Amino acid sequence: MNKFVVVDLETTGHSPLKNDKIIEVGIVVIENNEITDTRTTLFNPKIPIPPFISNLTGISDRDVEDAPLFNEKADKIVDIFKNSYIIAHNVKFDLGFLNTELAANGRDRLTNPVLDTVELSRILFPQAPSYKLGQLAEHLDIHHDDPHRALSDAYVTAKLFLKLMDKLKTLPYETIAQLLKLEKLFISDLHEILSNRIDELAFATTAPEELTIYQGLAFKEATETKIETPNLNQSFGEYLDGIYETNGSMEKQMKGYEKRTGQREMSELIFDSFQANSHALIEAETGTGKSLAYLIPAIFEAVKSNQRLIISTYTTQLQSQLLEEEIPALRRLIAIPFQVALLKGKSHYISLEKFAYELHDSSNDNYDIALTKAMLLIWLTETDTGDIDEIQLPSSGYFFYHKISTDAEGKVEPFSPWYSKSFYQKARRKAQKADIVITNHALLCTDMFNDYQFLPAYEKVIIDEAHHFEETASHHYGMKLDYNNIQFTFNQIGRTHDGKLFSKLVSSYSLTDVDVPLEKWDHLFDQAKYEIDDLFQSLYQYVVSQHKNNKLLSDIGRLQYRLDEEKETGQTWDAIQEMVTRLTFFIRDLIHVLALMEQHLTKKKIMDKYDKEELDGITNTFEDFIDRLELFFFIEGNVPHVKWIEIDTKGTKNVVYLYREPAEVSELLANDFFQSKKSVILTSATLTMKNSFDYIQKRLGLITDRLITKKIASPFSYKNQVQLLVPNDFPDIKYGNIDDFIYATCEAILSLAEITEGRMLVLFTSYDMLKKSYTLLKETIDTGKYVLIGQGITSGSRSRLKKNFQTFDHAILLGTSSFWEGVDIPGDDLSCLVIVRLPFQPPNHPVFEAKSNLLKEAGKNAFMDLSLPNAVIKFKQGFGRLIRSSSDRGIVFICDARIIKTRYGKYFTDSIPDVPISFNSTQELLDKAEEWF
Repeated sequence: MNKFVVVDLETTGHSPLKNDKIIEVGIVVIENNEITDTRTTLFNPKIPIPPFISNLTGISDRDVEDAPLFNEKADKIVDIFKNSYIIAHNVKFDLGFLNTELAANGRDRLTNPVLDTVELSRILFPQAPSYKLGQLAEHLDIHHDDPHRALSDAYVTAKLFLKLMDKLKTLPYETIAQLLKLEKLFISDLHEILSNRIDELAFATTAPEELTIYQGLAFKEATETKIETPNLNQSFGEYLDGIYETNGSMEKQMKGYEKRTGQREMSELIFDSFQANSHALIEAETGTGKSLAYLIPAIFEAVKSNQRLIISTYTTQLQSQLLEEEIPALRRLIAIPFQVALLKGKSHYISLEKFAYELHDSSNDNYDIALTKAMLLIWLTETDTGDIDEIQLPSSGYFFYHKISTDAEGKVEPFSPWYSKSFYQKARRKAQKADIVITNHALLCTDMFNDYQFLPAYEKVIIDEAHHFEETASHHYGMKLDYNNIQFTFNQIGRTHDGKLFSKLVSSYSLTDVDVPLEKWDHLFDQAKYEIDDLFQSLYQYVVSQHKNNKLLSDIGRLQYRLDEEKETGQTWDAIQEMVTRLTFFIRDLIHVLALMEQHLTKKKIMDKYDKEELDGITNTFEDFIDRLELFFFIEGNVPHVKWIEIDTKGTKNVVYLYREPAEVSELLANDFFQSKKSVILTSATLTMKNSFDYIQKRLGLITDRLITKKIASPFSYKNQVQLLVPNDFPDIKYGNIDDFIYATCEAILSLAEITEGRMLVLFTSYDMLKKSYTLLKETIDTGKYVLIGQGITSGSRSRLKKNFQTFDHAILLGTSSFWEGVDIPGDDLSCLVIVRLPFQPPNHPVFEAKSNLLKEAGKNAFMDLSLPNAVIKFKQGFGRLIRSSSDRGIVFICDARIIKTRYGKYFTDSIPDVPISFNSTQELLDKAEEWF
């Protein structure tokens, strides 16, 4: 079949079952790889078009009043689709609407083979930043004249389909053959297309040059570059002059570069710290250009001393920025050659060996796994790194990925043919030879707490986004265990005859009860599963009963409860501890059965390498569960720890999460890190409170000896770019007027939205308050004009919500904790920032409560030494969302009058750049905002 018909519909809503109707059809016909025909028509839906749809599509009731009814054109539409594939961007949506309308008008439903360009794009362009039609078109350089109109969308989809077919033609025989095995689980009917391509490739003698074919898998093998040994004769001053002064070279090499006074000062300070073997705390305010400021001395120092230097970031977003923007620009600016490597933990890298093995087994494949396998097959022909962060897998695809990450592969001996092909081993080799190794805080802390065995040796390190360093260290010194994870793992392992991991091992070797006590396995397995359910249900009920009067919700709406060893007494707690003991006994007995199985198979010399890895993996997982349960319920340890439980009150009655973290990491960091390294540079836009580094210095365990501190001011003109507005007439929340306060906040948001035309980010400290505000705004807002996006309510990750916010001209985004930082929305996309409450941690937050108690025991003031500095640093992060360049302008509206009325309010205002502050009635502030804009 060589005819492809692309269809796109505009409709009155999302569901034909709710009587939504088609208002426009766009059709594009493709024959012999060329667009041969286009058709479009409006339809009268006989129902009003909602304002939101009119806003989105530009189609109004007036446009369709003289348009034909669907019934009048139905036969012509059916005729166009004869003997063709039906293509759409989300084919279930368009075909579902068409078939509902055809059936309602007495016509047969269309049963053509279908091709879904969303699915095909996910498979064939696995590294695309998004699969929305507009963003895909931009990514693939397809011109889109009139988004959200049927013919324009159909035309772009047709162009996209042709690009997809071109991509298919670049793939080797092995990859197409593997896709053909997975095809039956796809939405798209690809069998004929893939089979034809296989026939064409059958006579090709070689694979594309840059690809390696091994054991049925095609992948790109990155070449390891030969490293020159540079000769660096310059002084650091000459080197800086070459970068900053020579013919305005910075401006030429870096798009949008603005000269920043503090940047060179920061570079010199870091270089001085390296020479003096000192540690440094450097706060570089927004606009300093701190990434370049530390990269410049880091490269010089590493090359000059011939000693590698580590740079650690908290977010992968910053790592990408360093590798894709700053470092390439510096290569063009700096005459000396230097080598940079990115190194992450084993779990980030795909294991080719494990993936090749898993491709042979499709017994447990569902749609998500088939899609994941297909995406990985294409990605392996493109990736140089094998780093899974390069692509976005479907959500349950990550469970499959964990089975094939390098972390899951056990020890690979250097003589194995897979060893030389391993992405992780290549990344390690590259890091060993590099001048600069970029990593993340998580791996830096894992390395630190495991006797420095993961990263190549180093003496000097730069830690960016350093306000997260204490928190990351706490997580890595702690533990987490949750019901979903333990249940999922048990379900993957399974019983003797249910087709899961254990069952496969049994059937592979035709094991019987004589060889291994299989009946005992099933009995123990069922008992363990029963105990898991019982334990987590009991924990759920325990938290609910302890929380009757004290509801503490996390920022994603979970109920939190801190365990206090002295308080947890009585029959219920004793019963819970007995359940844990029983569960660990059952798991130990399961480990014993696995040991007998391994002994039997080793003695017979019949055990396959992969099966041994599988067996060892199950044993290690079980041992890890026992360790975590004992750490949480029984072991105290010599460092004070805080333990807490979170429950998901919206889920089933056993969705429970257990956490354990050290209450204090300063001593651990001082002994294990700062004392053993020559120079640690910690930098961030938010390290000080009222220009003092005392708080962060104490939290990290940095002693004043061998420490340099410096604050680099922002080059932005905040006085001219920002207005900070605080209303003096909001209800005081202290007197229980929460609903009144939320109502006043929502009224202010709506009034400000009119002035700024949306483009507003609203930051909450409480998920509960966000949810109530969202509900109230949804009832009162003009949904035809504004798009309302709520974190935890609107589906999608943080970056997806941010992208949606930027896609619409008039949008309001409500966010909690993760939106207070790391979200860059430059330019006109963001004009107004609303901070609902000052970001104090709830006093009964588990970790916060434990840290407060330790301070009180030491005779310190928990509010001044912990609560206030924490809140100020978070406030500074939130404030920093608004101004991202010298041309940005905007308003910060703070609903919390404590910033003006209380004695400690000055700590907040004195910790941000000097901006005009107005404290007045809401109406006067709104008038001022309107006048200012």
